[in-house]
Amino acid sequence: MLDGVTIDQLRTLRAVAEEKSFSAAARRLGQGQPAVSQAMKRLEKQLGLRLFDRSSRVPRLTAKGEAVVAAAQRLHDDINAFQGLVGRLKAGEETKLSLAVDAMFPTSALLAFVKELAQAHPGVELALEVELLAAVTALVRERRSTLGIAGSDVDLTGLEQRHIADLKMIPVAAPSHPLASAKDVITDERLASVVQVVLSERLATGSPGTADRGVFSSRIWRVADLMTKHELIKGGLGWGHEPEHLVREDLEAGRLVALRLAAWEGGFLPKRSLALVRRKGSPLGPVATWAANRLTALCQDALHHTT
Repeated sequence: MLDGVTIDQLRTLRAVAEEKSFSAAARRLGQGQPAVSQAMKRLEKQLGLRLFDRSSRVPRLTAKGEAVVAAAQRLHDDINAFQGLVGRLKAGEETKLSLAVDAMFPTSALLAFVKELAQAHPGVELALEVELLAAVTALVRERRSTLGIAGSDVDLTGLEQRHIADLKMIPVAAPSHPLASAKDVITDERLASVVQVVLSERLATGSPGTADRGVFSSRIWRVADLMTKHELIKGGLGWGHEPEHLVREDLEAGRLVALRLAAWEGGFLPKRSLALVRRKGSPLGPVATWAANRLTALCQDALHHTT
């Protein structure tokens, strides 16, 4: 039934429907009215459907004609998407972006990035994974992610890195925690006797994992999720280091208290550097290059607004 039906015929049908007359459609298409009328008659014959009611001076779409026009519009949208895909492929543009991001990357920056990606590259599929520590670089190294944003303190073997920003890490506890009421600088000896909540990777048996940093207590609770750590600390169940952008509102609202540790006296709070990583010798396409630049700028902007 559809043999011989052309895109031009369906385009002409849409023009007639939108202009509501054969003559106006002909002018829009740069054709004569008889050519448009004949094209519609051929289409009706090919489909075996009466698309127009010609009982009045101006032909009007029948109910079946309106249904065919709606289907022709969907087909038109699909063809445009197809043409856009072919154009992007010819230009070397990717159709999918695989991204692995450390959980400490500012959430506001990540949400802004996803919104911009949807607007700037609507035809690109996003595969996003939020992980901790060496899990990010493992995804990139194993070719499951094109780009990664990882801490520069993890294993970067086989990867190229570009510094993005430094996260200021603040030791915090809930107001109800015993350390929160300390009037003097908290010594390492005092820290050793209380629970410290520490981030830990989900590791296969026998994997060495990333070395602990800033751990002072012999009583350690390990969690493999940043928000779980945050909630445990807010609940008064331990203390720990958290990125400034994550705890800023809680500190201002009094839900958390910044601790003065002897180890960080003099205003030298620990920092964790974030780096953009990719496999060595792996060129980035236009979308990945754009993504790398936007992620960097949005991260720096988000951190700037927390200082």
